[in-house]
Amino acid sequence: MNCKVCGQANEGDASFCSRCGSSLNGGTQGFITSTMPTLPGYKVKRVIGLVSGITPRTRGIMGKFIAGIESMIGGEVTAFSYEIEKARAEAIDRCRSKAAGMGANAILSVDIETSDMGFQMGILVFSATGTAVVVEPEA
Repeated sequence: MNCKVCGQANEGDASFCSRCGSSLNGGTQGFITSTMPTLPGYKVKRVIGLVSGITPRTRGIMGKFIAGIESMIGGEVTAFSYEIEKARAEAIDRCRSKAAGMGANAILSVDIETSDMGFQMGILVFSATGTAVVVEPEA
């Protein structure tokens, strides 16, 4: 299946694009996701509950090597920038997919966090957590 965002060919059973992290199911397009506890112009009809999405990430040996060279030069470590953005987007999209599966059409009070599983392991965990709700436009 090809990703609608970046065009990457993915395996048939994949839920997320292996290149950009976008959902391949397409079920969360237009899904309202906000860090605010309320949405101007909308009212909350029903609170469904806590929802979260996580994605653990690690860099391969070549990525670590390139990042090491970039860190000696100084400035942005571009070898990680793209992967971090991709992981963040994937965590949010997984959160949206779970919320949609619970019957929600929005997530409020979204918090995005990054955790290090330990320096020796080199694994970062990206998580997106919020409150799944059903909203409707105010009259």
